[in-house]
Amino acid sequence: MELPWVLLALAGTGAAAGLALLPYVPCVPHMALTGKITATTFTLERPRCVFDRHANASDTVWLVVALANASATFQNPPCRADVPPYERLPIAHSYMTLETAAAAYACSALCPAVLRVGDDTACGGQGGQDPCNGPLPSPGPYRVKFLVMSCHGPKAETQWSDPILLRTAGSPSTIDPSPTRRGSDTVVIASILASLAAALAVAALGAVGAKLWGSLCHQDSGTGTFARRSYRTHHIPPALPQPLPPGCGCRCGCSPPPPGCFTPQPPRPCPAK
Repeated sequence: MELPWVLLALAGTGAAAGLALLPYVPCVPHMALTGKITATTFTLERPRCVFDRHANASDTVWLVVALANASATFQNPPCRADVPPYERLPIAHSYMTLETAAAAYACSALCPAVLRVGDDTACGGQGGQDPCNGPLPSPGPYRVKFLVMSCHGPKAETQWSDPILLRTAGSPSTIDPSPTRRGSDTVVIASILASLAAALAVAALGAVGAKLWGSLCHQDSGTGTFARRSYRTHHIPPALPQPLPPGCGCRCGCSPPPPGCFTPQPPRPCPAK
């Protein structure tokens, strides 16, 4: 009765022996990043030059996400059809996501330096048909590893990461509703700064007002004022009539006056004798 169990154990050992165990350990980046760990997501360093000797161009690399207390019992799926989906995380306590071509992790690949787990908020509408990278439903902690799979099954895997604990929201009862009291020195410094700011504002407004007033006065002293002024010339007596030259008296008929005579009016008829 024990022989079948021994054969299954040996078969499992042989299958596990064909799986390369890589020394790489996934980890959260040490550099400062905005949102590196949130209440539903966390960030991982992107492995590079890790799978080059163990993956072909047609192979894919998966990320396995499991609750820390369930990582030891996780079983690698024999094929892609058996990959545990994101929707089964509350029941299976593990899932696989971020299916990526092995070439994207090569040394020569120009890709982002980090991976974000739980970043896809539209996972609920996919119906579990495709691998989903949905938000993590609990703080965890979680452990992750990378798994290289071909069309024949798993080929290589990395070590499990250290436990990753997500952030949790603070309880409303721990928030102090009263404002923080400021020290007397802080109040004095704030008052001085406020006074200086007010003085600078007044000086700036005064400078602007003086500039505007000066421009208005300059316009009043120009051509506009000259147009409104009136000047009276000195009294000049009227010119006396000048005597006509000889021969420029009244002539009868329509003959024109001799040259040099000026006739301001048409010739008048001579009086009757």
